[in-house]
Amino acid sequence: MGVINIHNISNHDQTFEIHGWNQNTTTVGAGKMATFQAPDGTSGAIIALHGGFEGEQAEITKAGWNGNDTFDTSVEVGAGGNITVQQWGDDSTRKGAPTFMQDCNSAWRNASQDKKNAIRPNVTLDGSGNIIRLGATKNDQALQSFVRTFAEGKTYIGTGAWAGSAGDPGDNAQSSAAHGSRDIIITYNDGNASPTLGAGVHGTMARFAHRASVQMPAVKPEHAVVRDVTQPKPGIQLGNKSHQTQTYNFYNNTSNWNGGGVPAFNNPLTSTTLAAGASTFVPLPTTFKGRVQRGTVQPSTWVEFQISADNDHAAWGDISLEMGCDGAATISATDGSGSSSGFSTDIVSKAPAAALVKNPKGQTVIDTTQGYWGGGPNKAASDYENSVVGQKRAYILGGTGTEMARSSNQCLAVEFY
Repeated sequence: MGVINIHNISNHDQTFEIHGWNQNTTTVGAGKMATFQAPDGTSGAIIALHGGFEGEQAEITKAGWNGNDTFDTSVEVGAGGNITVQQWGDDSTRKGAPTFMQDCNSAWRNASQDKKNAIRPNVTLDGSGNIIRLGATKNDQALQSFVRTFAEGKTYIGTGAWAGSAGDPGDNAQSSAAHGSRDIIITYNDGNASPTLGAGVHGTMARFAHRASVQMPAVKPEHAVVRDVTQPKPGIQLGNKSHQTQTYNFYNNTSNWNGGGVPAFNNPLTSTTLAAGASTFVPLPTTFKGRVQRGTVQPSTWVEFQISADNDHAAWGDISLEMGCDGAATISATDGSGSSSGFSTDIVSKAPAAALVKNPKGQTVIDTTQGYWGGGPNKAASDYENSVVGQKRAYILGGTGTEMARSSNQCLAVEFY
């Protein structure tokens, strides 16, 4: 599984129509980035909207041909801005015309009057005579020919090879595959849309991948989370993906040492209550090393993290089911790296009776795997969690092998389900 990032580097909010991945229309603020998970084998499109009209778009298939991501940009349904798409950190996979609208206006100014007259029905001008939106090239051969004079080979303009048609070579070239399955960065701008985040060197680059933890459908669709990437602050972007209002408590450890700490159970540092589907940013000191959990009682799912690690000053985090499980949770980077841990599926309702207990609030939860003052370790709980989640995505019995989320900007995204 990978992550699709939509980075809006323009100076205004931009709305995108997202087809696929259980997403809805999403508005990304100026200088902000929206992210969502995209499992291997899925396809979709991210389309910029201009005055309610569809414009330039990025079309993506995750782990398609021979396990490689395939993607392109297209102006077949219109254009009003600039867009590029590539695998995170691999500039050799970049597709798109980063200065499409600027090139378009240059070509318009140099076009003959006959050419202007031919395409004028599908051209929208501002008061200064500049093109601010093009109609669909697929519906206008004259417009398609005009766009090829400045964008041939950079973006889909026609339809490429399809249904027995050889297509245009420049369009066909957009179908080339990338390098394996990796995180994707889409960059939008009114000006140059070359990426300012996610650009890197040619070839393979180390990355932290989102991977599916359990092969079961999610409890509810995951919608894009918009995060501020211009001035990240230390803390947690907290989301409540459950169906009811929840209170979340942040506990700072009572003491810490290299690789461990003594957890606190009283006097949380801060608490916040979120309605179902709501999210908020929780600022935290860089000295914070501890956890966030639902409510105040055990057994519960722990999201363990530190804001500034001693060695690299990045935020690190993981999911732990050692004290129990009262629902799914994930923790992810907000720096665009794609680093994550945890799971989003409902495992409590499907747990065997031997793995379940009632917490002090009378709620049915999965019991502790390691034991605590409320009772000893529950082997049925650890066996079940190992089978449906696995040590790779959450700590079940301590030890090693659990993936960590790392965010260099000292800000992590936590979502409870």
